Amino acid sequence: MTKAKKKSKYIFVSGGVLSGLGKGVAAASLGFLIQRRGYKVGSIKCETYLNVDSGTINPIEHGDPFLCEDGLEADMDLGTYERFLGENMGYKNFVTMGQVYKTIIDRERNMGYDGKTVDAIPHIPEEIIRRIEMAGEGKDITLVELGGTAGEYQNVFNYEAARIMKLRDHEGVIHIHLSYVPVPRHLGEPKTKPTQLSLRFLNSAGIQPNFLILRSELEIDQKRIEKIRVNCNMKEGRIITNPDLSSIYDLPKHFADQELDKKILKYFGMSARRLDMKNWEYLARRIKIPRKKKAKIAICGKYFATGSYELADSYASLIEAIKHTSWKLGIETEILFVNTEDIEKHGTNILKKTEGVIVPIGWGSRGVEGKIEAAKFARKTKTPYLGLCYGLHMAAIEFARNVLDEKEANTTEVNPKTSYPVIHDIPFDKKYQVIKGEGTSMRLGAYECIIKKGTLLHRIYTKHGAGKLLNKNTKFNQKGDLLVSERHRHRFEFNNDLREDFEKKGFVFAGTSPDNFFVEMIELSQKLHPFFVATQAHPEYKSRPLEPHPIFIEFLRAAVSFGEQH
Repeated sequence: MTKAKKKSKYIFVSGGVLSGLGKGVAAASLGFLIQRRGYKVGSIKCETYLNVDSGTINPIEHGDPFLCEDGLEADMDLGTYERFLGENMGYKNFVTMGQVYKTIIDRERNMGYDGKTVDAIPHIPEEIIRRIEMAGEGKDITLVELGGTAGEYQNVFNYEAARIMKLRDHEGVIHIHLSYVPVPRHLGEPKTKPTQLSLRFLNSAGIQPNFLILRSELEIDQKRIEKIRVNCNMKEGRIITNPDLSSIYDLPKHFADQELDKKILKYFGMSARRLDMKNWEYLARRIKIPRKKKAKIAICGKYFATGSYELADSYASLIEAIKHTSWKLGIETEILFVNTEDIEKHGTNILKKTEGVIVPIGWGSRGVEGKIEAAKFARKTKTPYLGLCYGLHMAAIEFARNVLDEKEANTTEVNPKTSYPVIHDIPFDKKYQVIKGEGTSMRLGAYECIIKKGTLLHRIYTKHGAGKLLNKNTKFNQKGDLLVSERHRHRFEFNNDLREDFEKKGFVFAGTSPDNFFVEMIELSQKLHPFFVATQAHPEYKSRPLEPHPIFIEFLRAAVSFGEQH
């Protein structure tokens, strides 16, 4: 007799009043606590937009798409789940309304509904429920984050799915609503009306939350909590505060102090096993310790401006990776956001007081010359340089122009007719790429790389116990080379016909794909520069608060050393 599969419990997390409140951080913090009590925790983010994934969205609009191991380009909250839960996310952890519509239409075209009329209700909520339950397979508890805010018409089907799941299994589904309690400066007191209205929107969708989390700048007092409790029909003890904290990594303890995880486990009839978060508490203390060593790091990108404001979310994973490393090494890191269009207009003077230069991901021609100038500045001044994806392309073009004296060097992404194509696109091959759209192929997800023995990058990875040392010679590697895996998100590659030109001048191809077809990592000879490295991959997406990535560790160390010498 086949053993019945254990059914997951589900916790829906919705938001109200305004977006960007931190539903993902709240959900991840709660999941962390339940996980640290010995339960298997799953998660899924339900987005409202019609994009099939986050990869085609300008980062200025929706933040840095998070790149998963399996190639999914997802909402940045999946990065939060990875960092808090310590598990890789992927396709099963992310659903957009675009995916849902596409699946239903494709199914209808293939007679998947046996001739029935396909309606918004019930077919759209049922498809969402199917995906949520897939994410919950093998898990004790699954967190379901609903994107957007209560009351938005785009959200109706996600909320309908939540309502139906609660109706079907009242004791196995919890709904948590996260709402904002503003403290207007001219009044000086918390105002509860926005939360009351948000709950009305939620109630109109047929949902009464089991728990309410109050987001605010300050801790909410008991008087306001009681007012919200009565007006929002909440049971006593079911309102949890979530004020601004010095770090998002403090939130699990803040929730634990209010016994949110215990209350939820009690609701589900599950025992509150011992909570073990010693290493996390150590991390929280490390974050607050004053740091004597300092480093100013310039991120030279172009996804900063949104109207009259600066948007750091465009490089969220990169910023987190720098923070993780700073805490581990005890370095006070100041991040300088440098718009490369400003470099094009005013030159590189803004970089003169920096101890490290990072050129991150990018697409298209805007700001490219500024990025090339940033790479040139780092090379000539021997400032530590880290190129990430596009940053490798820019470093290679700069080297070709100013060391090889190939003034027309460029990438075919920017100039398809360049006479010296350092970076170019290659024909589609399903071994390497996936089709993103008409005429667009990309390498997405984790790919292996062989790092050559004797290189700086080899020393960096082996120093931190990362990768696997190879114990025999093969056609493309030698004994002692290192096999690593990193995540990729790009479509243009280094032109292999030019490798010899570059190598003669001290440009080191430190890492290649196992078949030697792709250039994966480069560095400059130590005779030319003490720390100039770039990777086609994205190590920032694999950094976690308790385990910073080796490349970032050694880059920050090099930056501090450079600062001490200058």
